[in-house]
Amino acid sequence: MSFSAEVKEELEKIMPQARHCRLAELSAIVEFGCHIEETNGEIRITIHSENDAVARKYFTLWKKTFNISTDVAKALQALKFTGDNAGAGKGADPVLIKSSCCKRAYLRGAFLCIGSMSNPEKGYHLEFVCETDRQALQIQEAIHSFNIEAKVVRRKKYDVVYLKEGAGIVDLLNVMGAHVSLMNLENLRIEKEMRNSINRQVNCETANITKTVNAASRQLEDIQLIQTHIGLSGLPDHLREIALVRLTHPESSLQELGGYLNPPVGKSGVNHRLRKLSEIASQIQVKA
Repeated sequence: MSFSAEVKEELEKIMPQARHCRLAELSAIVEFGCHIEETNGEIRITIHSENDAVARKYFTLWKKTFNISTDVAKALQALKFTGDNAGAGKGADPVLIKSSCCKRAYLRGAFLCIGSMSNPEKGYHLEFVCETDRQALQIQEAIHSFNIEAKVVRRKKYDVVYLKEGAGIVDLLNVMGAHVSLMNLENLRIEKEMRNSINRQVNCETANITKTVNAASRQLEDIQLIQTHIGLSGLPDHLREIALVRLTHPESSLQELGGYLNPPVGKSGVNHRLRKLSEIASQIQVKA
């Protein structure tokens, strides 16, 4: 099962206690997951979602919100789907999603019908695919009311509300009530951040090792050049000493080299002496 399907399965099981919240969520499902048609004065609502969770949630909300024998037209009127706005893609009536709890329910119903989320192991992306810009703006405004950043982009004939930041997606899952999915996502985020941190550390250490090896190699070449052309005996005592130590310990760090000297010399002192040897080697190369 995909992560997106897991989120929807969790959202399906959430049942608002307050009737106004059930109306808000049911309004989203009717808006985004149903088709309303009237034939010979009879109104029919057809669920057109491919997600079984939408159908199950629709019928559960319908039974808990309305008497099973309630006339569909009266139910739609309670949902504010009346006249020319019945299934016209104009979004929910603002009255239904005025309060914060109802916005949560509305977003939950919308995600069940038109929402999706990518595999968080590959990347962070959550979106709502809307048929009209009015629907998209209403969902965006509802998300923004919880201080969560969401953007809208036109994709072919659809308006898509999307989030690409892991923190924002976590906050939205919390708003919709998908707490189990939220924890699973957080665990994946922590694992991913740990892997990235370890990789950065390994890369940094590898780069430092490479830098040290290259520097040591150049130092050995300088010392060997000096030894061949003028001999180490012609060097001042402190330079001859560091040259011999480097030849004896080709893989040691500057700090380790300093410990081999008598008396011991700090890292900066060792580096200074090796630079002097490099300058002498450069002069030999110029004369050659």
